[in-house]
Amino acid sequence: MLDIKAVAFVATCFLAFSAASSSRAQQPLEAPLEELRNWTLAKGDLVASPTQPFAYGLRLEIAMLRGTRWSPGVILDTVKRAAPILAQCGIRIDSAQLHEFTGPRRYRYLSTPDSREFARRAGLRKPAVFFVDDTRMEPAFEAEAIGRANARARPEMTDTVWITRETRDLPVALAHELVHVLANSGNHSSLPGNLMREQTTPFNTKLVREQCTAIVAAAQANGLLDRLPPSEGKRPSRVPPERVSDGVPRAYSGTPNTATSSRK
Repeated sequence: MLDIKAVAFVATCFLAFSAASSSRAQQPLEAPLEELRNWTLAKGDLVASPTQPFAYGLRLEIAMLRGTRWSPGVILDTVKRAAPILAQCGIRIDSAQLHEFTGPRRYRYLSTPDSREFARRAGLRKPAVFFVDDTRMEPAFEAEAIGRANARARPEMTDTVWITRETRDLPVALAHELVHVLANSGNHSSLPGNLMREQTTPFNTKLVREQCTAIVAAAQANGLLDRLPPSEGKRPSRVPPERVSDGVPRAYSGTPNTATSSRK
């Protein structure tokens, strides 16, 4: 004879499972993360003019999402204008590759769970810079750097910089956050005109020798800078790239891809 209570229990479990499956099936599927286009700035597009030779090479990977308020021209111009600031420490940006993605709307905001997922799925070489619309972090910063020391709870975001559209003085802010990552330090400076003052302004761009020593030592130890041979450290003259109507210089090789502020 069948146990009525047992039959009722099995029926209840089956109905609950069916309802959960139906609920999951009705949820809209998120857009997949796909790379749409990319642009590359080579070292010839990024040469700066300070007097000392370059000693270190930096390769940057950069991400933006279609549907945000960012444009490729603004981002690439920001990188170009940040290059002379880093050159004070003998650091040359050897290449900067900008990847434009399409993907879930939640990736447009800096938020630890979503940004960890975005960084992991994007798979960019480090250091990497992500240009997003806004932040959902508390406290909220216009830009944020995630180095080794503050990435224990978010390892996928290690050695990344996150820039929101509200960020002012973009080239200075980008250089400031990159120094946090390269030096693996959240320290700020009180020196007048120093890049690492807490507030970024167009007048705060200087780095002193002690800062440069700390930056390159930590960055080399963490594999974020390449030591350049003497012949590579020479500074060729720079020819400004020709502008085109979409605001992206012709020197930026945009290639369609069909394959599927403050440090806390």
